[in-house]
Amino acid sequence: MYLTRRDPMYNFFNEMFRSPFMSGSNDTVGTTKLMKTDIKEYENGYALDVDLPGFSKENIQAELKDGYLTITASRSENTENKDDNGKVLRRERFQGTCKRSFYVGEYLHEEDIHAEFKDGVLQLNFPKETAPEPEQPKLITIQ
Repeated sequence: MYLTRRDPMYNFFNEMFRSPFMSGSNDTVGTTKLMKTDIKEYENGYALDVDLPGFSKENIQAELKDGYLTITASRSENTENKDDNGKVLRRERFQGTCKRSFYVGEYLHEEDIHAEFKDGVLQLNFPKETAPEPEQPKLITIQ
């Protein structure tokens, strides 16, 4: 038997096996809702607020390479329900990783970026990129 979206059982099975990382709409099955990001521009820099609910600070990594700031978050979850006799009624496992990159400029260094994780939101602040001033020729006095 093949279930279509019009079949009432489609939604039942679709919801039953849906990961907590999936969206709620049937039309967007498989679309993640993770790492929603707000980007704010200030006079001297930028602020990124990345939503990472359910993740711990230890499972989040921010890396700067070749002008790209890459945020990686991973999570594994094991759930096991037993009855009073110790018989397993349900056992579920989940393991997943999400990653997102932003171009921040090739002249930015890791010490320029301030990161803080609080209440499921990763906040990153960094200055606007400024290219280094080209070195001006220094004239030598001839006597």
